[in-house]
Formats: sequence, C-alpha cells, structure tokens
Amino acid sequence: MDGGTANDHEHYMQLALREAVLAGKRGDTPVGAVLVHNGVVVAAHGNERELRKDPTAHAEMLVIREASVALGGWRLLGSTLYVTLEPCAMCAGALVLARVARLVFGARDAKAGAAGSVMDLVRHPALNHRLEVTEGVLAGEAGRLLVDFFGRRR
Repeated sequence: MDGGTANDHEHYMQLALREAVLAGKRGDTPVGAVLVHNGVVVAAHGNERELRKDPTAHAEMLVIREASVALGGWRLLGSTLYVTLEPCAMCAGALVLARVARLVFGARDAKAGAAGSVMDLVRHPALNHRLEVTEGVLAGEAGRLLVDFFGRRR
C-alpha cells in the first residue's frame, strides 16, 4: 500500500492542487485529485462538471475511472487517492467500491464531506471496505483556492 510519508503526501497533494487550479481556470470548482499506486501517479484530474456538462464528473470519479483502465480492473487495491477537498457521498462511495486503500485530503467540506465532516462513508462499519484517512494535507492552500474561486463568482 502507498502509505507514504508526510513529504510524500505533500508532494502528491501539490500535484492535486495543480489539477485544481486548472479546473478553476476552466470555470469548474477548483478541486483536483491524483491516484497513486506503488509510488506511481496513475491518474490525475480536476473537476470537469462544467466542461463535460456532467454532474458526476468530479475529480475523484474521473481519476477512479482512468486508474481502473490503466491498472486493468475496478479493484484499486493498495492505491492512495489524494484530493484537495474532502469527498462527497458519491465520491466516497466510489472509493469504497473501488477498494482504494487510503484517502488523503486537504480541506474539510462542512456542507457535503463524506469522510468525517457530515458523514463518514469511507470508514462506515457496515460497509465491506474501509479506507485509511489522512486529512488536512495542505488544507490552507486547498481552502484558499475554493474561497478565492467562489469570491470571484459573487
């Protein structure tokens, strides 16, 4: 499993932040995600809901889909997903179904977070798989992207 060190977490979160910045420049909510397997970045995306006109085109969903193709199956065992914002219920459920081993996220989402803020789907005892979770990695940077993005829209 890609447990990683604090330096590893910051390195991969920086990559996710780059994806978030690109998403914001396209007019999408600036959230970015990177999936790492055996120390290799397998997939990286930012949100593309506006770009694709698809409510499911969250960064996490795009990364899971691409990684499944790249790794040749839907079970992403031993992988780590880095995402700038705590996943919503849809994305958290997909992480569980994909058997991702670890979730590392930046900013908490007090309105829709499903990895501890509003609910905790990724560690729910009734589900058949639970993720290890590390939160708060570069949370300030991730949060600032969102505050700045929505501040410009108001």
